[in-house]
Amino acid sequence: MARTHAKTSHHSPSQQVPETSARSGVPSHRNGPTHEQIARRAYELFLSRGASHGRHEDDWIQAERELRLGR
Repeated sequence: MARTHAKTSHHSPSQQVPETSARSGVPSHRNGPTHEQIARRAYELFLSRGASHGRHEDDWIQAERELRLGR
């Protein structure tokens, strides 16, 4: 019988690319806020501004910042 070899990754640990958030391209951290938490906080910010449209990216960035800093 022929021997089979286990498949191994051709990438060294230093070449591996970190996982990123599909929407923002920001590296995801296991201890960081979840997409759902950020979305909820961004929606709260949207409502606090009187639900005026056009600043969704600002709300998202602010929500990420607040949640990462534990505010």
